Amino acid sequence: MPDSMHKKLESISVQCDEFFLNEHLSKLVEEANISIPQIEVKDLMIDESIIMLDVREPEEFASGAIPAFISLAIPRGKLEFLAIEKIAKVYGQNAKIITYCLKGPRGSLAAMQLKKLGFANVSNLKGGIMEWIKSGKTIKNYMGEFKLV
Repeated sequence: MPDSMHKKLESISVQCDEFFLNEHLSKLVEEANISIPQIEVKDLMIDESIIMLDVREPEEFASGAIPAFISLAIPRGKLEFLAIEKIAKVYGQNAKIITYCLKGPRGSLAAMQLKKLGFANVSNLKGGIMEWIKSGKTIKNYMGEFKLV
């Protein structure tokens, strides 16, 4: 993916994050961060039992995702409508799910909502895909797997 397109998508994502993080939402995110386990990139060991759930917007998906055996993309705004069909019916409500977004807030909120929907084993990747990239890990998209420098 051309660097300029990646930067444009990142800019859109940052604008979305900043727009939604008003005072009320900040309190919800804080509550989610406290009630949902936050996994550090250095502590994450992805295996075939983990579902990596990308809750970013569709236009963000193209920039790349965290490589995993089971990788799902459900935008945060559609999660409540698709979680049962795409996750519970296929993997069960006890599946180990790790949510992530660009920087972490949407992932935490998504994980908290999954808990409310009855999913028992949910956590969030602290710092989102940006922290993943900063730590030197690879991402993948339709062009393959690569590192961003």
